[in-house]
Amino acid sequence: MTDTLNPVARLPERLTLHEAAATLQSLQSAVAAQAGPVVQVDASALRQFDSSAVAVLLEVGRDLQQQGKSLQVTGLPPRLRDLVALYGVESLLPA
Repeated sequence: MTDTLNPVARLPERLTLHEAAATLQSLQSAVAAQAGPVVQVDASALRQFDSSAVAVLLEVGRDLQQQGKSLQVTGLPPRLRDLVALYGVESLLPA
């Protein structure tokens, strides 16, 4: 989930309720490797997902906020962007 030269956390191709716990754990480890006030998560590989993807990203964002950091999500698929808007959490998941 991370690149050793430029550690960017990456979401998998599939993130549904079934994969949520494992993905959250993996993301938490990957973002811990990133220094600086803004932590990036790349969502460009995401193809199959449900609202669990939003929940996982919100949890990572909360974890980072407790550390005085912020989350930036890149490569958000349009359908996931729509879910984020539907739940009214755009300000919590900046893309």
